[in-house]
Amino acid sequence: MNEHRTDTAADRGTETAASPEPAAGATGPDDHEGCEGYDVLVVGAGPVGLTLAAQLGSLGRRVGLVERWPRRYPLPRAVVFDHEVARVLASLGLADELAALSEPAADYEWRNGRGETLLRLAFEDSGHSGWPAMNLFTQPQLEAVLEARARRTPGVEVLRGWEAVDLTEDADGIALTVAESAGDRPVLRDGRRRQRTLRARYAVGCDGAHSFVRSRMTTTMTDRGFQHDWLVLDVLPHDRDRVFAPRNLQICDPSRPTTAVSGGPGRRRWEFMLLPGESAAEFGSAENAWRLLAGWDLHPGNATLERHTVYTFRARWAERWREGRLLLAGDAAHQMPPFAGQGMCSGIRDAANLTWKLDLVLSGDADASLLETYTAERSRHLRHALELSVLLGGIICEPDPDAAALRDARMLADRRAGRDPLADLPPQILTAGLLRQGADGAPAGPAGQLGCQGRVRFRGRTGLFDQVVGTGFTLLATGNPRAVLDDETLGWCARLGIRLLRVTGDPAAPGPDEVVDLDGTYRAHLAHHGQHALLLRPDHYVFGGAARPEELSGLLAALRRGLGGSVAAVPAR
Repeated sequence: MNEHRTDTAADRGTETAASPEPAAGATGPDDHEGCEGYDVLVVGAGPVGLTLAAQLGSLGRRVGLVERWPRRYPLPRAVVFDHEVARVLASLGLADELAALSEPAADYEWRNGRGETLLRLAFEDSGHSGWPAMNLFTQPQLEAVLEARARRTPGVEVLRGWEAVDLTEDADGIALTVAESAGDRPVLRDGRRRQRTLRARYAVGCDGAHSFVRSRMTTTMTDRGFQHDWLVLDVLPHDRDRVFAPRNLQICDPSRPTTAVSGGPGRRRWEFMLLPGESAAEFGSAENAWRLLAGWDLHPGNATLERHTVYTFRARWAERWREGRLLLAGDAAHQMPPFAGQGMCSGIRDAANLTWKLDLVLSGDADASLLETYTAERSRHLRHALELSVLLGGIICEPDPDAAALRDARMLADRRAGRDPLADLPPQILTAGLLRQGADGAPAGPAGQLGCQGRVRFRGRTGLFDQVVGTGFTLLATGNPRAVLDDETLGWCARLGIRLLRVTGDPAAPGPDEVVDLDGTYRAHLAHHGQHALLLRPDHYVFGGAARPEELSGLLAALRRGLGGSVAAVPAR
């Protein structure tokens, strides 16, 4: 499932666009006098930075969100998010908005140059996280609702039109110097550029492939060596009801690898790979774009060409995502080809992983060493998504007819035999970090797996778990956890905000800590793993499980040791 994003000035200059619309509440040069002390400074207001800022703000943190562009970028970039990311975004209160601005991917079909189907993937309408497995959307709409959410979150200040130009770190925090910016050029007033210094305890670079924050770190970048140029076209068919079947198509034709997918409701995206010797300037012209689209019966009379630009797809990542008080997330930490649709998804996973860790460290409820688990957890998880993208890209981008013929024969044979060509890939789970460990030091299953989400009834409300119960550390058990935990442990759980819940299938269960599992999702999940209880982290990953009630104390003690910090017990409730 293809997606692509960029936020560099050079890329912006190659695209055709109407004038960017002003962002609601965009800040002017005098809007933030005296607002200089924050818990966290987030540099970059794309989807990752906005998600991180909104999440931290919802936990009561003071966040400064710095963005050099005064206005949101109006053209599509990323076009897909998966069920896990949908759950993260919905937990910010955006469930209704997501349903309106996206559509389920439904399918993804690969064909060769002769039109034979090599692979067909069907996506569930209700995935593991309670949302459609894959969702198509347009990025400007998502950014608009995310920014609106961030702006109405107490403690979050969005500083648009300010560029990060200098950064220093000391024992107490960081000092970030920002200067007025029009995005692609400085703003000068009477020949001078206004500057201000912002302070925070931590700074997170969500500022793209050419990250300023990363430039102030010593981390190196590893390049996978995958590089291909593609012409990306975003199109608005005038007939919004026109059906494209399959909805998402990959043509693995060595004479011109091509992608045709949904770009969200009412939009379509086409991508065409440049072949050796072709000029990006000539191939990327509007005239050539329409020539290529003619094969789909699209022309200026029945469609609008919203964007046309040539991108270079690459695969690389930073070796370290944290140095002292500086951290990286999203494209600042990694870039990948778009073929698995995991670029933006991986960045929002970064935000989900980092938010609760920063919050616990800032409050003193965890030691600062907890932040070391961020790189350990996310970089390995990221490598899985990146290698999958490279694998798919290698299949798709094959320009040699003989090699493509061998590929086709192999994939057709797999399809006839019912074999999944992606089945040998390892599962996408956390393999290191803050997880319950076994005697061998490795995560003890089901630790590291993504927890599911289903419909529940809780304290008179019905819906998906996050929307009616909430998010945070949660212990889900088939029995009453409070019955087997001592007062000191219960007090620690209360201090940290760990929910202790019993899962039941009895719709008449009256207790305040009883979660009615309406569709059997959680009972089946627990039974599948042979567990009496699962302890879930705020990012929905399983910290660890307990096969028997008497193991619950040990499970919580393991989390307590992992967090360190100075969490004092309070009376049990």
